[in-house]
Formats: sequence, C-alpha cells, structure tokens
Amino acid sequence: MDGQVALRDVQDADLEVFLEQEHDPEAARRSNFPPRERESFMTHWRTRVLGDPTVRVRAILHEGELAGSAVAWWEGDRRFVGYWLGRPYWGRGVGTRALTLFLEQETERPLHADPHAGNTASVRLLEKLGFRRSGTVRHGEHEHIMLVLTDAGPSTPRPTTDS
Repeated sequence: MDGQVALRDVQDADLEVFLEQEHDPEAARRSNFPPRERESFMTHWRTRVLGDPTVRVRAILHEGELAGSAVAWWEGDRRFVGYWLGRPYWGRGVGTRALTLFLEQETERPLHADPHAGNTASVRLLEKLGFRRSGTVRHGEHEHIMLVLTDAGPSTPRPTTDS
C-alpha cells in the first residue's frame, strides 16, 4: 500500500466530494448505484446518514486527502456496512486499510454487505477482511452478493430510537 490511511468524522464540506465521487460513471457502473441529483444526495446524507444516531459514518483519508467514506447502518434487524472510494484510490490498498480501521470501530456482529455481483474488487476486499458469502440477493433486476462478518468482537445491543 502506498500512503497513510486514517478515518475522521465527516464534515459538511466532505459531502461535495462524496457527491462528485458518486457521479463518476465507472464508480456508478461498478457499484450498480445510479447517481442522485445534488439536492436528493445532500438531503439523504444530512438526514438519513449524518442525522441518524444509529448510523456510524467516517471519512476516509489517504495522505491527508479525502478519499471516500465508510458507513454502517441498520436495515430492519440487520447491520450493514458500505464504503465508497474515489477512483484515484482504487487498487492501492486504501480500501482494505480503511475498512480494517472502520471494523475496529464498528463492532456490531453479524455485519452484512451486499455489493453488486459485478463489483469483483469490492467482493474480494470484503472477503479478505473476513466476510463470507451467504447467498445472493436481487435489487431490482441486478444480482448482489450477500456477505456476512460474524467474528471480531462482541456484539453490541442495537440502539433504539423514539418514534
């Protein structure tokens, strides 16, 4: 790996970089995630990510530069993890190091991930970190690989929110 990788809290100014990364055509193709319009993206991040106390989110830094984000959230009774890196950081070990650091902070287990089946680099990265295939799921017409991490640390109780 080249360069230092670190995590920090997400700052509001980071959202512009995250939006730009989401609009990279190759990243959208690999993730099978259509880029959102700016207003929709900002609303999602400010309310559903940064505004939800049950979501853990960290900015990923490479040599002090903002490289992407890592997020863990609840979907029903399952905890999921996801990450996004800007293209200049692909294939350099940044994702592996960043997710390793993130998984030291996010100790909930089991932890799920469901990358697009065509995103073989992401599937390999998650498997390298101990995630195991547990089947496939479909999001619309697209197949995703369901991965589960069950080891590394005690499970913490799910936070509750008042509705």
